[in-house]
Amino acid sequence: MATTTQIAVAAWESLLRAQATIAREFEYTGDWGDVLPREYAVLHALSGSDDGRRITELMEDALLTQAGVSRLVARLENRGYVERRDDPADARACCIALTAEGRETYRTLGTAHARQVREVMTRALDRQQMETLRELTEALIAAAPRPAPTPARPQRRRPA
Repeated sequence: MATTTQIAVAAWESLLRAQATIAREFEYTGDWGDVLPREYAVLHALSGSDDGRRITELMEDALLTQAGVSRLVARLENRGYVERRDDPADARACCIALTAEGRETYRTLGTAHARQVREVMTRALDRQQMETLRELTEALIAAAPRPAPTPARPQRRRPA
């Protein structure tokens, strides 16, 4: 009989392998144009905010490190998909926001990505199983301890 620890480790490994397998499939078979899947994650994180988001907020939403988000933002900015704006709450910081071109790119990629997600998920799971999976993963996220907030370091502003 398996112990709780053995079951927990097996469940974790299965979840990790499923996520990595599906992410790899999305990367290799998705129609991403000139946008990498991680760059799309940043566009997605920005899509819900007209005023933009701070780098620290993007780190959490895109599940990337500060250095990773900073590099992605710089690449997206060079391609005209995002722009830096003054942060109305802190004159020392800036927010990253989608440009009109970035918003259109996100919409186009998002539509194609949603179709691919539907195909991948529904080939193995029915509607009830997908809802159960969502509930289970949300429970894991909700139970995770949150790190203590650290004061946000001002983001360097580029000269205009």
